[in-house]
This record gives sequence, structure tokens and C-alpha cells, in this order.
Amino acid sequence: MEEKLEQAYLYDFYGELLNEHQRQIYEDFVFNDLSLGEIAGEEGISRQGVADMIKRCNRKLESFEDKLHLVAKFVSIRDDIERIHALTADFKESHNELLMNEIESISNQILEEL
Repeated sequence: MEEKLEQAYLYDFYGELLNEHQRQIYEDFVFNDLSLGEIAGEEGISRQGVADMIKRCNRKLESFEDKLHLVAKFVSIRDDIERIHALTADFKESHNELLMNEIESISNQILEEL
């Protein structure tokens, strides 16, 4: 997965577990695309301090994911739903009952994951 997308997912799922200062710096760097120097100037800390904070936040968010696997589950379910969508479109054209069996299998798998 692309690094920026992975950071966004991790933040979406676990960002509220960071403190306000960490969230602000992380958001400025990842989402607002500010440079380390710009963030350092706004926060009144060094560029190295900003870089260290971002690394700590990344480690913390990755640690949450290692324990909870919420992003992995989300991505897996999203991929399964995309597959169901494609199979449904194929079924509309072919009316092949085997496609319905596959759709049912995927949907059962999703329900088991939840």
C-alpha cells in the first residue's frame, strides 16, 4: 500500500489515540503537506523535533495496528465488496448461477470476519 495512503488509514482508525499536539503535527505533515521547517516554525520547536514527533506518531499508530488489525480488516472487507460488485455486474450480463455462489461465499466470509 502506498505510504501516504497507509498513513491516512492508520490516522483515520487510530488518530484519536494520539494527544492533541501529536495530532496537529501529524496532520500538518501528512494531510496539509507542510514541510518540517514550516511545522517547526508554527510549533516553536526544531525541525528535528518535528521529525522525531512524526516518527513517534508513525510507530505508535503502527503499534495500534499490529495489535488490533483494524486497517487490515477494513482493506480486506473493502476488497471483498469490490469483488462482489464486479461479480454482480458479471451476473447481470451472464445470469451464471456459479457467480451467485461465489458472491454468497464472499459475503459469508465478510460476515465471519466481522
